[in-house]
Amino acid sequence: MDKENSMEYVSIKSCDINPHLFKHFVRHQIVTKCWRKIDNDWVIQNIPFVDDWSVKDYARILNRLQQICVANGVVIGAFENQQLKGLVAVKPDLFGAAREYLDLTDLYVSEEARGQGIGRNLFELAKEWAKEHGAKKLYLSTHSSVESQAFYRAMGCVEAKEYDPEHTRLEPCDCQLECEV
Repeated sequence: MDKENSMEYVSIKSCDINPHLFKHFVRHQIVTKCWRKIDNDWVIQNIPFVDDWSVKDYARILNRLQQICVANGVVIGAFENQQLKGLVAVKPDLFGAAREYLDLTDLYVSEEARGQGIGRNLFELAKEWAKEHGAKKLYLSTHSSVESQAFYRAMGCVEAKEYDPEHTRLEPCDCQLECEV
């Protein structure tokens, strides 16, 4: 059985969002190049760093996922042998001038599970959920690494027509994207 077919995709309930959820999850990402918007043009720059989560980062993410569940958003996990290999989260509140966006706040795949279609499957599940909940588009404030942006472009994302000020304030180096659902 191949890895993609052995994945189980399930909605994660609030009571299941705890530090144990991430026990086998590896966030590690080596980044060498990132996209930056300079004078209204997108350029690739050498910006090497290692992206890993600290204990504080895990606590912040767990809190955000809890809040999304409590507010009736969705958190979907990809599990293999009961171990989290990826997750996606979408907030439930429509926003934007035309109230057409839902916020895809999180999309992560564990390092050893990348390149197996898990991120693609999670993204498609998020799009389905967003459409069922009245959205026309997903809004994404995304990691600017070349690899992350290649994934989002392959999923049909484009630069957001309407930037969310809170996202740009919190993550000024992120790429602000949207995707029709």
